[in-house]
Amino acid sequence: MKTRRSLLVQGMAAAASLLLAGRAQARTVRIGYSISKTGPYATGAGITTLPNYRLWVEEVNAAGGLKLATGPTRIAVVEYDDRSSPEETIRNIERLITQDRVDFVLPPWGTAMNLAVAPVFARHGYPQIAVTNLSEKTPELVRRWPSYFSFLGLPSQYAEALALLLRNLAAAGRMGRRVAVVHTDDEFGLELSGAFRRAAQKEGLELVYFQGYPAGFSDFQSLLNAVKGRSPDAFVAFSYPAETLALPEAAAVVGFNPAVFFLGVGTAFPIFRQRYGANAEGIMGLGGVVPNQAWRTYLERHRAVTNQEPDRWASPVTYASLQALRAAIEKIGKVDRFQIVRLLRQETFDTLLGPLQLEGNVFRGNWLIGQWQGGEFVALMPERPGAVAPRVPKPSWSR
Repeated sequence: MKTRRSLLVQGMAAAASLLLAGRAQARTVRIGYSISKTGPYATGAGITTLPNYRLWVEEVNAAGGLKLATGPTRIAVVEYDDRSSPEETIRNIERLITQDRVDFVLPPWGTAMNLAVAPVFARHGYPQIAVTNLSEKTPELVRRWPSYFSFLGLPSQYAEALALLLRNLAAAGRMGRRVAVVHTDDEFGLELSGAFRRAAQKEGLELVYFQGYPAGFSDFQSLLNAVKGRSPDAFVAFSYPAETLALPEAAAVVGFNPAVFFLGVGTAFPIFRQRYGANAEGIMGLGGVVPNQAWRTYLERHRAVTNQEPDRWASPVTYASLQALRAAIEKIGKVDRFQIVRLLRQETFDTLLGPLQLEGNVFRGNWLIGQWQGGEFVALMPERPGAVAPRVPKPSWSR
């Protein structure tokens, strides 16, 4: 007959076993991020980055969690608003790593923000799986910080693709060789415009106007009147969303309608099509998609989970970067950031974009130039299967 003492010991052991099991079941992979929910970067972050973070977490957890060696493990999220401030982002990411002790940190939105926080990721040995960090300095940064990644490629890729497209159109007699360029005066605009200037010269294009504008600039009617006076065949703006959304309206008001009208970040946003309707037709910009079954499935899931559409440039790339991160985590089977960085540098991952492999920590397989055609922002460049023919000249502005 069991004594009261032995029953007590067995009961305590059972309770301890249940407690340990509960703790095991409660184990999560903690993922944090600092994102621009307010301030000037909030539009881009709220369309491209944050919805894909939430979609990915929802899908992983709905499937039972990340498949680790210890069993399926759900993701828990720690989220902060960086208020579009690099200083705030640095503080937030330091806090996520040192106080919240998250297992992984997802990157902020924007080139300037990613460059600002890169030393923090590197110092703590966290992979920086960045998408919206378009900089020609990336190879140099990778040499300094091997855990720094860029999934959107390099500015020179986009500039060279655009210059080649314009040269081909001019050679085919569909436009002249006169090009006007305006750009935002920050890292993004300066790097892209500089790369385009070099590429345009190589391709035999004539730059008849080349001008930067400061942050917060809004007098686009005066700017476009000056551009119009140079009679360009193509207008190129390396712009951010606020300017991108304002430029077509200003162009219509001053009667400026060149054969090619190319804009920067925001052209591929669904709100651009919603705002301009038929006037979006023929406008070119960065990115583009191939509307195949993989894209349609992703589009439907994105709508269902986030109640909004993704953009047609960095949204699918953001999602693909998270697919690669998940695959790396699950292959290792545990939270081992050093090994996950190694896998990201070496492996090929099956993603929404197809097979994804990073060359020197940079993904160079993106669609670079797109155009609104028939209500979709389709890929034009590079010239490979899936790309469609450009429609040039652009239709006239409708009233």
